Amino acid sequence: MPTRRRVVAPSTAVACASPPRKPRSSTTHSSSKPSEEAARRRWHAFVRDSLAEYGERRDRPDLAGTSAMSVHLRWGEVHPRTLLADLAAAEAGGVPGDAVATYRSELAWREFHADVLHHSPDARTQSLRTVVPDDAWATGPAADAAFDAWAAGRTGYPLVDAGMRQLLAVGWMHNRVRMVTASFLVKDLHVPWQRGAAHFMAHLVDGDVSQNQLNWQWVAGSGHDAAPFFRVFNPVTQGTKFDPDGDYVRRWVPELRGVEGARVHEPWRLDPPPAGYPAPVVDHAHERRVALADFERARR
Repeated sequence: MPTRRRVVAPSTAVACASPPRKPRSSTTHSSSKPSEEAARRRWHAFVRDSLAEYGERRDRPDLAGTSAMSVHLRWGEVHPRTLLADLAAAEAGGVPGDAVATYRSELAWREFHADVLHHSPDARTQSLRTVVPDDAWATGPAADAAFDAWAAGRTGYPLVDAGMRQLLAVGWMHNRVRMVTASFLVKDLHVPWQRGAAHFMAHLVDGDVSQNQLNWQWVAGSGHDAAPFFRVFNPVTQGTKFDPDGDYVRRWVPELRGVEGARVHEPWRLDPPPAGYPAPVVDHAHERRVALADFERARR
């Protein structure tokens, strides 16, 4: 388990956001191509076929429930005002208002994060507020090994590993899984969010500094209007809730393709366990208690 000692904030070399990769045709779907025409075609298809169910399907990584417009927005192939105008037209045409409002709120978060970074440029590399003591963060070779296992998708927690492998394979990850993988790094492995943010920026084709860094700060509890630090995502329950049949995990973790149904989210319970898949690198329940204890220490 990673050792813990008092440390300073991560160095700029580690924490700075690397330039994102340029889009490629296999980003998330075969139709993802870097052009305004492709962006508008994808958007119009989403509005026509999927917007009405966006609120119910957007958290399911096993379904094509999101618009995947983040790549096109990142590279300026479509303007958010264009999307807002089309959303208004869709609502006027009969798309449920709740679905439209939910999507519109995601665009609002995007603008909010850009505004926060504009007014607080240090948020690119520094926490906007302290949530745990400096000595809460793991350091040393064991912490580096834990980070490497996370980055390679070898943590032993299938939903985390599926997300990290999807990132390496196609340069994109479902937003629900981004939150789960980020929470796992920060609150289970006790690695500062800056290291995870830099890794994401090095691989995401939709990598946008304000969105990436501030979303990481949201998960870490250190940003403005962030999730409280004591909200610790359970990688197993997140998997059974949002990938209930395990299809997403089996797609990205081939070692688990022989495991049927929701059992894929707890492979350590199988006898024998799946060959070639690692045991959990940490005990989630224990690390959650450690994270909450650190949070309480910071409040004294």
